Amino acid sequence: MYDSIILRNVSRLMFPILLLLSLFMLVRGHNLPGGGFIGGLLAASAFILQIIAYGPMYLRTTFQINFLNLAAFGVIFAALWGLVGLVTGQAYMLAFWLKEPIPGIGKLGTPVLFDVGVYLTVIGVTTQLALVLAEEPTLYPIQRPPARRDAVAPEA
Repeated sequence: MYDSIILRNVSRLMFPILLLLSLFMLVRGHNLPGGGFIGGLLAASAFILQIIAYGPMYLRTTFQINFLNLAAFGVIFAALWGLVGLVTGQAYMLAFWLKEPIPGIGKLGTPVLFDVGVYLTVIGVTTQLALVLAEEPTLYPIQRPPARRDAVAPEA
C-alpha cells in the first residue's frame, strides 16, 4: 500500500469507470474484441487498484466478497450453460441463440452466459491472487513491537 493522496483519489475515480468498461467488454465481447476473460481482467484491475491504494484490509472490509467462492460459482455457472446442448441431445457447449437481438445489447445466447461465468471466474481468481500476495508478510511486514532489551541475542 502506498500512502499517496493522489493514488487514492485516482483509484476512487477509476473504480466505477473500470467496472463499467469491464461490463461493456463482457457484453460486446462475443462479436467484437473482448468477452468474459478481458472483462474479468478489467474488473479485477479495479479491485487490485483499491488494494494498492488502500491496502488489502480495505478491500476485504468494504466489499466483503469471498473471491474464491465467486470463482467457483463462475466455473459452475459457465459449465451449466454448456449442458444445454447435452439436455437437448446434441453436443456439449452447442450454442443456442435468441432469434431477435436485444436492442442495445445485441444477440443473446448460451455463449454470452458462458462468458458471464468466465468473467466471474477471472475476477475471483485474479483478485484472490492479488489479495494473497498483498497480505504476504514478507512483502508487507506487519509492525511488531520492539524487541526486549533483556532478550538473549542469537549467537553468531
